[in-house]
Amino acid sequence: MSSLTQSILAVNDDLPIRTDAPVHSGKVRSVYWLTAADSRRLIAEKGYAVPADTPLAIMVISDRISAFDCIWQGEGGLLGVPGKGAALNAISNHWFELFKQHGLADSHILDIPHPFVWIVQKAKPVLIEAICRQYITGSMWRAYAKGERSFCGITLPDGLSKDGKLPTLLFTPSTKGILRNIPGVPEADDVNVSRQDILQNYAAFNFQQLADIEVYERLLKEGFNVIERALADIGQIFVDTKFEFGYVKDLHGNNKLIYMDEVGTPDSSRIWDAAQYERGNVVENSKEDFRQVLLAHFPDPDILLNKDRMAERTALARDNLLPQALLLQVSRTYIGIAEKITGKTLSLSDNPKAEIIQILRDHYQLIV
Repeated sequence: MSSLTQSILAVNDDLPIRTDAPVHSGKVRSVYWLTAADSRRLIAEKGYAVPADTPLAIMVISDRISAFDCIWQGEGGLLGVPGKGAALNAISNHWFELFKQHGLADSHILDIPHPFVWIVQKAKPVLIEAICRQYITGSMWRAYAKGERSFCGITLPDGLSKDGKLPTLLFTPSTKGILRNIPGVPEADDVNVSRQDILQNYAAFNFQQLADIEVYERLLKEGFNVIERALADIGQIFVDTKFEFGYVKDLHGNNKLIYMDEVGTPDSSRIWDAAQYERGNVVENSKEDFRQVLLAHFPDPDILLNKDRMAERTALARDNLLPQALLLQVSRTYIGIAEKITGKTLSLSDNPKAEIIQILRDHYQLIV
């Protein structure tokens, strides 16, 4: 195995972490729920500011790259993008800390044992993927260009231009998972909903009370603005992003709304180079560039855009290894934007899996 391929953490659901629950493996992260005894022990030993009976999990990121709901791999055993996992975590850590400094809300992260690892508290997720858009591009532009003007209950004016700035920051929420028995909301994952849908059915979306919708909207707007200002300072434009929220208990047993998942990363956001945009060019510092390369790489891009062709798309990703040069270019994009945002050189590992196991064994006593 070459040093490059060994440095990539592609499989992250096989770590010998002590757990009595199935490992949940998503597109990029795997979650190991700790035993009640280990959760309670760590809360006491590490002084985490959560109730003593809070369930904890180890969340391990990978270097896998997902696009169009598929995992893509490269030639020569390149099963992911070098540095991608560390870049995503570093960026999220930076924004979550900035949110706290601005008095917004906490995140689910309690501890960061390794650049690939978060120790998180269990949260009850709000079943909404909260998309914030400041520019019209991507799927919204494609729909707008076909004549659509209503998005999530919001009517856009005529005369907007591709990649142009919207009249105001838009919230275009979609469902997280399949929600049932909500009038007017299809029983499918990732379908657009309006603010009115949420207000009228707030409990179905896991909001604890109606007033929390205003809190959620404030955290969306203020979180977006914090990142937007910070990116502007380093010559970048915050185009759009996805936020996720959930509830946890504070030390007094009260529910509080927190940020979850990742935030402001090249995976969950579009980030453009400001100087190039002023010249009329869109230069991506996010995964959108990789998506566009995929659309150009295959002769029938409709396979990647049409949800009805998911079986063909899955086969396309499985059967076509991408050029190494493409994944290395994606690596440079992720590492470059992470270092711009954090102002620090990204710490990369020669063997992240071995490092994670050693740290969780020696400092957390979690390895079996």
